Amino acid sequence: MPTLPLSINDKTYRIACEEGQEEHLERLGQYLDHRCRQLVGSVGHVSETLMLVMVALLIADELSDISGELHELRSALGAQGTADGPSAREQAEERVAQAIEGLAHRIEGIADTLDAS
Repeated sequence: MPTLPLSINDKTYRIACEEGQEEHLERLGQYLDHRCRQLVGSVGHVSETLMLVMVALLIADELSDISGELHELRSALGAQGTADGPSAREQAEERVAQAIEGLAHRIEGIADTLDAS
């Protein structure tokens, strides 16, 4: 099982991962490090434990937003199957397209953040 050194907030942690998951784990570590640096930039230095809890809450908030968008997308797909007439279907397809576009923009933003670090 490979072990990777991840640098988060200027501390190095050795983290084990499944074979073939090294690149994914490294990207996650870079994202976590970026969020820690953003937090330190906005609130200043706090204890490591508090900082990691705050970052976990920020990431959980992002996940909650994405989960809500996914729920809306699934609802729109469900409405598409039960709606009568082409105009209701077109409306559902438009909502689905908008939800997918919103998710794509968020994913691109995260990828850009990782590329910049």
